[in-house]
This record gives sequence, structure tokens and C-alpha cells, in this order.
Amino acid sequence: MKWEGNRESDNVEDRRGDGGGGGGGFPIGGRGIGIGTVVLALIGWGVFGINPLTTIGVLSGGGSPQVQQAPAHRPPGDDQGAKFVSTVLASTEDVWTQIFREGGAQYQNPKLVLYTGVTRTACGTGQSAMGPFYCPGDHKVYLDMDFFNTMSRQLGAPGEFARAYVVAHEVGHHVQNLLGISGKVDAMRGRVSEREQNAMSVRLELQADCLAGIWANKSQQAKSWLEQGDIESAVNAAQQIGDDKLQREATGTVRPDSFTHGSSAQRVRWFTQGYKTGSMKACDTFAAQSL
Repeated sequence: MKWEGNRESDNVEDRRGDGGGGGGGFPIGGRGIGIGTVVLALIGWGVFGINPLTTIGVLSGGGSPQVQQAPAHRPPGDDQGAKFVSTVLASTEDVWTQIFREGGAQYQNPKLVLYTGVTRTACGTGQSAMGPFYCPGDHKVYLDMDFFNTMSRQLGAPGEFARAYVVAHEVGHHVQNLLGISGKVDAMRGRVSEREQNAMSVRLELQADCLAGIWANKSQQAKSWLEQGDIESAVNAAQQIGDDKLQREATGTVRPDSFTHGSSAQRVRWFTQGYKTGSMKACDTFAAQSL
């Protein structure tokens, strides 16, 4: 992926090593943690999505542990990992600003917070064990970049564009929030059965995959920055973190009724659909008869 030299976003907050981001978290990429532990943690929290604390009513000051938060600052200029995610975030800003403008609306850029271990969010205390997540309450994406090491070494999903897909998926949740989609889904919680709630969550997550595919399509048109194997690495990442694959590796059984993000095949299908079409209409997972 030819990302060097492209614009970096100003909307990145670096909380790593500032006292508010470290200590007490569950570093899933840490030394000595086996793949079974990693998979169980990811199943428990969900593999990058909307912060699950928002779905169980745990809001700031509402029962989550208090975490002291130091003032945020920009990442250091020589941090290549931070430069990469800043560049990808800038590209999502460009793509979604244009798409919203074409639809007669104004896009609001999200913030991306880099942290280590645990961090305070408007949705409660974020933890590394959640994987990357989006908090609708503060319009921020939260990322402990150790997750990228976990993707490569333990989940079998290496590659820069696989990492870009993760960022784009989270930004997809921000787009859903701006469009009122995630709010409508959240409003149904408690009114429907757990099975129906899980089914809605799957459609929400698959749509975020599709929106990530739209970003891949539009960013490639604008920058021609994808290289051979890049799309394949994103597709592989989607396949590796399907609910069925994670459940099978963790427990030996698969329970479709408990899926919250979709199967490997479904995640691949919807990311690919967004990438091939570049169309918002093609990403209406809620109207789809079959996922």
C-alpha cells in the first residue's frame, strides 16, 4: 500500500503512555497469551465494532471503573504506525466528505484515539480486550495499536491494508451514527428478543464492512495507492474475524443465533460488495433478504 507522502489527519489523539491510557487493561497482544484466550476475549467484547458498553447501558460515571485521563496530544512525528493510521483516517475524511456533499449533507470528521490498556470514553471505560471500537457518545474511534500485532501474529490477518480496513470499518460506524442508522438499532434494544437484537447487530456490522469497502473503492480511485495483494489482505482479515471462525476456534462449536458481527463469508461478501460497487445503496444490509 503506497500511503507514504499522503495527507495525515489532524484528528488523532495520542493517549499512550500518559497515565490515562495505561495500566490495568487486558493487552490481548501481550506476551504469553494464547490464541484461545485472545479469541475468547474478542468474542466476549466483539471484534471491532461499536463499543459494547453502549449496548448494556454502561455510560460515563454509570458503573464503569474510573480512569484518570491526561490531556490528549498529537502522536510524535517519527511514529510510523501513528502516521499510517493518520493517513488512512485522512483518506476516510476525504472520501466521506465527498459522498456526504454529493448527498446534500455535511460530513463531521470523527476523532481517532490511540491508547494503551484502558482509556476513558463517553461510553464507559474502553479496554484493549474490546479490540478497536467506536463510541457514538463522543464520535471517537478508539484503537490500541497492539491489536495490529494480534491480527498479524495470532489471528492470521497481516498486511497494511488489513489494518486500513479496521480503521475504515470503525469510521463506517461513525457514518452510520451520523445517518441515524445506529441510533435506530440501539432504540430497539430491550424491545426485542436477544436473538433479534443479535441479528440487528449483525446487519449493522456487515453494513460497516460494506462502508469500508466503499472507502477502499473511492480512495483507490483518488490515489491509486493499492498494490497487488492489498484487497486480498483486507478480505482475509474479514474472513479471520467472522463469528463462526472465532467461535469454532475458541469453543469447537458454532452458535449462529449468538452472532453479533456476521460469519466469515458474510463479512467478506459485504466488504467486497462495497468495494466493487462504491455505492451506498448497495450497502443496505437492513433491506437485504439474504446476508
